[in-house]
Amino acid sequence: MSNLAYDTPAETGELSQQDIAAMQALRPVPRISIQAFCETEGVANPVARAGEDRRMAKAHLKVHMGGVPTAIEFYQSAPTPNLILLESRSEPQQLLEQLGQLAEYCDPSSKVVVIGHYNDVGLYRELIRSGISEYVIAPVSMTDIVSVVSSIFVDPESEPIGRSIAFIGAKGGVGSSTIAHNVAWAMSSLFKSEVVIADLDLAFGTANINFDQDPAQGIAEAVFSPERVDEVYLDRLLAQCAEHLSLLAAPSTLERVYDFDPEAFSQIIETAQRSAPLLVLDIPHVWSGWTKSTLIKADEIVITATPELANLRNTKNMVDMLKRLRPNDPPPKLIINQAGVPKRPEIAASDFAEPLGITPMAVINFEPLLFGNAANNGRMLSEMDAKSPVVATINEVAHVLTGRSEIKARKKAGLGSILGKLSRNKK
Repeated sequence: MSNLAYDTPAETGELSQQDIAAMQALRPVPRISIQAFCETEGVANPVARAGEDRRMAKAHLKVHMGGVPTAIEFYQSAPTPNLILLESRSEPQQLLEQLGQLAEYCDPSSKVVVIGHYNDVGLYRELIRSGISEYVIAPVSMTDIVSVVSSIFVDPESEPIGRSIAFIGAKGGVGSSTIAHNVAWAMSSLFKSEVVIADLDLAFGTANINFDQDPAQGIAEAVFSPERVDEVYLDRLLAQCAEHLSLLAAPSTLERVYDFDPEAFSQIIETAQRSAPLLVLDIPHVWSGWTKSTLIKADEIVITATPELANLRNTKNMVDMLKRLRPNDPPPKLIINQAGVPKRPEIAASDFAEPLGITPMAVINFEPLLFGNAANNGRMLSEMDAKSPVVATINEVAHVLTGRSEIKARKKAGLGSILGKLSRNKK
């Protein structure tokens, strides 16, 4: 007995927390071509949105309106792609007959996924028996589409891919690099997990100083010779900072200019993710094609800001932009650094966070002696004072970013004059 599934309107575009978590677990889809033939907007819209997700960045997806008959006509004069997505409202017998006609024009290597409107176990078995990769019952979500494509083209037996965490400052000098390096150190020492730090500030990077390293080679060799980058080559470029911590150091020289295309670091990052379970990206405070592309693709983003108005404006701009660029991911994490500078007017952490809609992951107090001594000696904060409250906060951040704990909620206060200042500044 076939049951016609109920049609539902197109997605609103909002993902549930469950969907976001499911998306976070998916690996990027390889470079494939996908063509979809949809009969309803309720299926066409989530398919189109799936093509815009960062996990589908390498795939090329095109949506056509029209079901299996349109696909048959189309492929009589065009080659078939790696994957064909077909929506059909036809009854089971008619659908099977149409697919039989389509098979005459399909390359045997092309995969086919059918999105049907009949909840029929017999139909499902017959479709799988005839070589269809998957049968999905409408309505479908964007998460369903990405999950199906991933299940077909990502080998479940392949090596796990490392998690990338991008750190960037809301302004220069807010301590984003220092926080990134210390969090990486904490993750490697607390959890005995292999961590790679990539210093992407080739002109002014400080990771080599902070870790007291002077490697002869580093990230510059990789970015200027992308054709050579593989796990073996990358391993030769890594400097060992601790038992479980390696550094891809920046040259920190001005002998050449560092103007890169948007995908300049993609190969390096992908290779590093195959080499270690955790990759920390220390991104300079610039807005360019490559920083934008790197942030879009990162699994997690951490913005470090100091409690001042310009930092709030910049953080708000970054959060809003990243939410638009990464609609299917959680918002960036926020660290408020250098809080409590004597005699400096500051924005309270709760007031800073409210217009952003983000609970700060951590508020780190101004400790110039601890941070200064660590920087001047090429040591991490925990090496200077393991019992410091700042070190305890860094360790909490490491737990949150590795999924071992959640951000502790803080009370929110009224915005007062802050939003007024922001609006006046825009005039």
